[in-house]
Amino acid sequence: MSGNLPSPDALELAALLCSRVCHDLISPVGAIVNGLEVLDDNPKPEDRDFALDLIRKSARTASARLQFCRLAFGAAGSSGAQIDLGDAQATAKGHIEDGKITLTWNLPRLLLPKNRVKLLLNMLIVAQQTIPRGGTLTIDPVGDGEAMSFRITAVGLNARVPQNIVDMLNSTSNAVDAHAVQPYYTRLLGQACGLKVTLTPEGEAVIIAAS
Repeated sequence: MSGNLPSPDALELAALLCSRVCHDLISPVGAIVNGLEVLDDNPKPEDRDFALDLIRKSARTASARLQFCRLAFGAAGSSGAQIDLGDAQATAKGHIEDGKITLTWNLPRLLLPKNRVKLLLNMLIVAQQTIPRGGTLTIDPVGDGEAMSFRITAVGLNARVPQNIVDMLNSTSNAVDAHAVQPYYTRLLGQACGLKVTLTPEGEAVIIAAS
């Protein structure tokens, strides 16, 4: 994965991000389809209850992921728009808090430029990948006002620093595919905000920060 590889052009980047969103939605949408197929087969009452529960849970998951992707990857308003950090908090909790991971959100409620909020949400996805067995993500502000940046502390069993993500954030790799496009996009958002995103171990924790 050489840094000499060309970066994806705009069309390729758009296609890769679309693939990423589709990947996030395939599982819950597929589960909804499976549940509906069970109902179509005139199931026994206990099977019907199971199918309805599966449909409800999967629909909530799909909705949460769509709302998150809209803020994290989408336009989310016109050029120069601002996003309420309270809305970002609700969206992040709905998507990331899945029974394995909990969020501690120490940011004030205020409006920030949309690219900074998008950067925060993408940093959360990166942080989530450092604790594959679950844990806590603590989000703290760095600075204040519209120039605020972020520091996320990930703590969990066997927390790790994936080298491929570090390379992507450090601009030492442009080998972007649908799996690597999210940290690459995080790097681009950081650059757009005049910030560098870093991922480093700190004791038993992993820190992702933008500065």
